[in-house]
Amino acid sequence: MAAEVEKVKQYLHAWGLDGRVREFNVSSATVELAAQAVGVIPARIAKTLSFLKKEGEGAVLIVAAGDARIDNKRFKERFGMKAKMLTPEQVRAFTGHYIGGVCPFNLPQGQCEVWLDRSLERFDTIFPAAGSDASAVELSCAELEQCSQAAGWVDVCKLPETPAE
Repeated sequence: MAAEVEKVKQYLHAWGLDGRVREFNVSSATVELAAQAVGVIPARIAKTLSFLKKEGEGAVLIVAAGDARIDNKRFKERFGMKAKMLTPEQVRAFTGHYIGGVCPFNLPQGQCEVWLDRSLERFDTIFPAAGSDASAVELSCAELEQCSQAAGWVDVCKLPETPAE
């Protein structure tokens, strides 16, 4: 997995962000584990969710806050298809990353369409993975938008209900 992180570092170097990549001696493969490794609340982990495109050729990647969940109705309204998650084999084939380290960086040309969910905008900085299940990089939303070369922002996730007072 070190090779994947090095590729992401090389990719992020173009924006001067490679020095922010953090590698851990513990797993950061889930939102909860990543939050523990980084030392932040789980919501600040920017998870990359992978979906099969309607025609089956390529993937739609949604980068969302760690506490957000796909809203199937909004996803279908926005993309004109059901939210069908990729298999682990498809994830690797389309993104070049393994589950737990999927990120919106250093993606194969023409394979993935990256979208950023508005759930991220609550935070000054967020932490997407950096190519492995033991890595992360701290970025502002503007930096994430720039270096992910995102197609844009979408509102296809729902946040946990806040308890009534």
